[in-house]
Amino acid sequence: MKLPGLITDPNTLAGLSHDEAEWAPAGTPYAAFRPQSTEDVQQAVKACAEHNVPIVPRGAGTGLSGGANATDGCLVLDLSRMDRILEIDRDNLLAVVQPGVVNDDLKKAVAAQGLWYPPDPASSPWSTIGGNVATNAGGLCCLKYGVTRDYVLGLEAVLGGPVPYGTAVQLGRRTTKGVAGYDLTSLLVGSEGTLGVVTEITVRLRPAPRPAGTVVGAFDSLVAAGQAVALSTSRGLQPAALELIDRACLQAVEDWKHLGIEPDTEAMLLARAETPEDADGLVAAFTDAGAVWTERSTDSTEAEALFAARRLTYPALERLGPLLTEDVCVPRSAVPAMLARIEEIGARHQVRIATIAHAGDGNLHPLLITPPGDDNARIAAQAAFEDIIDQALALGGTVTGEHGVGLLKRDGMIRELGPGAHAVQQAIKQTLDPLNLFNPGKA
Repeated sequence: MKLPGLITDPNTLAGLSHDEAEWAPAGTPYAAFRPQSTEDVQQAVKACAEHNVPIVPRGAGTGLSGGANATDGCLVLDLSRMDRILEIDRDNLLAVVQPGVVNDDLKKAVAAQGLWYPPDPASSPWSTIGGNVATNAGGLCCLKYGVTRDYVLGLEAVLGGPVPYGTAVQLGRRTTKGVAGYDLTSLLVGSEGTLGVVTEITVRLRPAPRPAGTVVGAFDSLVAAGQAVALSTSRGLQPAALELIDRACLQAVEDWKHLGIEPDTEAMLLARAETPEDADGLVAAFTDAGAVWTERSTDSTEAEALFAARRLTYPALERLGPLLTEDVCVPRSAVPAMLARIEEIGARHQVRIATIAHAGDGNLHPLLITPPGDDNARIAAQAAFEDIIDQALALGGTVTGEHGVGLLKRDGMIRELGPGAHAVQQAIKQTLDPLNLFNPGKA
């Protein structure tokens, strides 16, 4: 296969062959290619179709489900050099970007014009908009402002199947409203590169956010913190963010970064409130749920340190050993029950589990920590991982809230969907990608 600039160096290919999902299998690619334009992507897709070479797109590789892992003999399409912000339209509150634009870089660029791009995954300093689109990423403020899909107005994607492989197709719109035809834009958001390669994204923007206050609550158990979340929801409170961090997570961050946080309780809730009414309501809900203490922070530096601790949790715990990251979502009223079941699963399998959560929307991230090189611990962690999925489904939840299906959640997704919905999804894949070239074996 002839493409200018193909990468075949084994060491480089090894680094491009996987994301950050622990123990997700990765194959050996035929080569990698770093396009800089839509035309480059079209050329690559046409060549792969001619030679029956699978295509695995990737961005920054911050994924946690194996969605960007190579398959044997594939072409890894590294989109990180397609990193231009093509347009910021202040009048119409939108921006057009290439998929390699880093989330925080877009935020900074639009903030300079008094605008805001809300989706904020914890990996926002490194993850790309294309990767966020692939997994329909959420983040800390998605509780009030929504996830990536809510901000994607349109896409340009290189597709195959109904059109010749390598055809660039425009999807969606630039208008605030639009209902012409099937919503193919939303179909591609969250499809993890299995239906085509996204080469441009038109995103919705908002005016700069209002200043928010921070409410902190400390609890003597995870379940009590979960009860505070359920109570906040039942009372109709609308914080911009409501995050849970357990003691193990706080301690790992403090040991690493020395932010001055003293984790003296079992769990902490961090909330951003944009109105005095919500701030007062959160203080009352935390207190009524049995908080050891509750404070409303007026110190912006202190507040940012706490939210920085939340964002640093994953890399801080990763220093302690191989880290298998869960991503289940349950109805908000079921958060206390799910937290209790996670604790029981950890004890039963003798697996150390630290938990963070976008607790306000029921999206829990138990982090299963294992000693390096311990195969028995790995097997136990993988069994606990599957048990957590089963318990989330039993509570009416879903196997993934934002990290995607990738390789780690395929079996769980089939259990969740059931045979009818699974057959429909397979039919969509076969229609849009009859050669099964785009990220085969994923989702």
